[in-house]
Parts: sequence; C-alpha cells; structure tokens
Amino acid sequence: MKKYTLRTSHADIGIRESEGTGMPVLMIHGNSSTGEVFRNQFEGPIGATYRLIAADLPGHGDSSNAFDPDRSYSMQGYADALTEVLAELGIADAAIFGWSLGGHIALEMIDLYPGMRGLMITGTPPVAGEDMGKGFRPGPHMDLTGKEHFTEQDVFDYASGTCGLPYDEMLHAAVARTDGRARAMMIAKFAQNAGKNQAEIVARPDTPPIAILNGSNEPYINVEFVDTIPVGNLWGGQKFLIPGSGHAPFWDAPDQFDPIFKRFLDDIAAA
Repeated sequence: MKKYTLRTSHADIGIRESEGTGMPVLMIHGNSSTGEVFRNQFEGPIGATYRLIAADLPGHGDSSNAFDPDRSYSMQGYADALTEVLAELGIADAAIFGWSLGGHIALEMIDLYPGMRGLMITGTPPVAGEDMGKGFRPGPHMDLTGKEHFTEQDVFDYASGTCGLPYDEMLHAAVARTDGRARAMMIAKFAQNAGKNQAEIVARPDTPPIAILNGSNEPYINVEFVDTIPVGNLWGGQKFLIPGSGHAPFWDAPDQFDPIFKRFLDDIAAA
C-alpha cells in the first residue's frame, strides 16, 4: 500500500492506495473516520486486484483541515473535493464505495463525476426533505453526529458506536483527530436540506448501477425504510442485508461483505 498527500483547492488530502492495478475504486469513509477503516479490503484479495483509493475527507484522518470550512464541510463540498482528487489523479472513470456520510457524498457525485461506473452504498439512507427523519434511527450516540467539541467519552462512544467490534485504537484516533467543525457544519447544512434530493437521485433510471448493502443490526439507519425507497438502476436485483452486522459491515463482517463487494466490482469492471 502506498500513502501520499495531494494538494487540492479544499485541503491537503491524505490518500492511500492498494497494490492492485485493476479498475480504480474510490472508497469514501464516514463522519469522523478515515480511509484506514477499509484496511480489510485494502490488505485482502480485493485490494490486490483492484486499485482501491481512499482519500481522507478534509478535516479528517491524514488530510489537513479545510482551507475554507464553509465551502468544504458539507456533503456537496466533500463531493466537489473528491471529484477534484479524481481529476488530479487523472482517473477518468472509477467505481465508488460510500459508507455512511461517504454514501451521501457519493450520491452527490453522480452528477459531478460522469465517469462513475457503479456505486455501492452502506449505512446510507438516500433521503431528503420530509422523509429525512424516517431514514435514521434515534439510536445511541446519534446526538454526537453533529457535535463540535467531543469529550474523551464522546470519542470512545462514537468510535465504538459507528464501527462496533473489533474495537481498534485506529478508530479512536480517527474520531479524536477530526475537526469538530466538520461535524457541526455538515450536519447543520444537511438539516437545512442543502444539496440534492438523494431519493430522487437513486430513483432515476439513468444513474450508474447502484448497490445497496446494510447490516441487519444497523444502529443508525432505518433499514426497513431504506428497503421501500425505489432505485431506478438497482444492482443485483435486490438490496443486500448482512445478518448480525452493524453500521460498518466491511469492518465487522468482512467475510460476508467482501464476496458481495467483489461480485459487484467484477460485474462493473466487465461492463
């Protein structure tokens, strides 16, 4: 795996790439996390086959804080930053995986990045407007999602709540490092319905193939409601549910997640 930093108009972006030389796959992490959360995939057969690219969002992980927080700390701002990363890397087309906030960012990228070949989202309810409350559960530590200043207990609660087991110091460090303004400003703009109607985006028949995969024990997302959302170009003919998994199946159940993810990537690469 190689790591480097790329200067963009939003921030200095920390990037990690797997050893694979196949189709590029942009992996977008969630709120207060880091691209290192995808290490199971980076270090396994998927990362050896495909060129996995994880760019830490501005204000997260190995990236600098945003040069202009008001511009960058929103779903649309992050989408613009990652589209710029792909352009700087000369990647004209790629598959995208988005987890939680990363899934929302990826949905915003559909109209920004015409080279998107396919998209898988996990822990992401594509909702907007009056349905926003239906897409999320008032679960444990949900109030931390937009809290600017974290206590040490907040850091532990958020890291363990979002990824579950196995708990890892890397997860703790990622939450502790995050610019608190990134949480507060992003959630405030999401609550104001800034950005596109993501339910309308996924309903369109002209999107790239969209795969939806969630854990059956998802603590934050109303999976039952997500199952009712129409998807115009649904990959695999179904929405996938991993039994016993939580908010981050790629982390807590890679043995069940990876075969589905690989099948998705193989299918997209062959198209």
